[in-house]
Parts: sequence; C-alpha cells; structure tokens
Amino acid sequence: MRSIGFPELVIISVVFGIAVIPGIFYLLTLQRALERCSPEARTTSPGKVWLLLIPLFNLAWGFILVGEIAKSLHNEFARRNILDVEAQPGKSLGLAMCVLSLTSFIPVLGIAGALAGFVCWILYWVKISGYSQRLTAPAGWSTPLSAPPPPPLQ
Repeated sequence: MRSIGFPELVIISVVFGIAVIPGIFYLLTLQRALERCSPEARTTSPGKVWLLLIPLFNLAWGFILVGEIAKSLHNEFARRNILDVEAQPGKSLGLAMCVLSLTSFIPVLGIAGALAGFVCWILYWVKISGYSQRLTAPAGWSTPLSAPPPPPLQ
C-alpha cells in the first residue's frame, strides 16, 4: 500500500475546502440571524447552530434548528412591528431542505434528493440572510425585502 503524497494531499485539501468553507459561512449566517434577534425573541441561542457540525446528530438537529430560527425571526419581526414577512420565516423551505437531505441516503433516488436538497440549502441560506439583513434596517422600515431603503430625510 502506498502512502499519501503531496499531490494527493493537495487534492484532499481542495476538496475539503470546497466542502467545508461554504458550510462555515452558512453557519455564520444562521448565527448572525439569531444574534440580530433580541434575547427576548430568541427561542435558541446563536451558538447552537454549530451543533450542525456533529455527524448524524445534525440530521435531527437541522429540523429542530429550522423551527427555532423561524420562531425567533417571527418573534423579532412581531416585536419590531414588521408585518410583511411569512408567519414562520423560512420554515417551509428549511424543512424541505432537511427532508431532501435525508432522501440522499435512499438508493437510486439519493442523487436526485441530494441535488434538490443542495438547491434548497442555497435558497434557505439566501432567505435567512435576507431576513438577517432585514433586522439591520432602521427602526420602522418595513418595506419588502427586494425594495431599496428609502432615501434619508434632509
């Protein structure tokens, strides 16, 4: 048996980086969204998003975390009187992401489930990032996510 040489080590590092770095940024986005909610509105602590790094545990924790983030965002939007958002922000897309990720373990259907789960993961990430950005908007500003902020009054 041959030992791992430098070229193999580079390939392994690149593949690992491609797989892990986006995941770290995803978790940072989820953590930031929870941090932007007031402590009274949060149903879980921001640091608990990192539990998604635990293999196998993350399969169940993902479902729980999606629900907790949705409740926290709902509570914060209600606290700020921002009414033009989903009743449970991001929950349906997040649950779809979790279910499709689980289907990746089914033989034959797994590839399609994994691809669909990956697309939902990206969409959920973008959606939570948008809600997080929304929480940085000036108080009283509650226009749709796609609209630019109003010009400052002079």
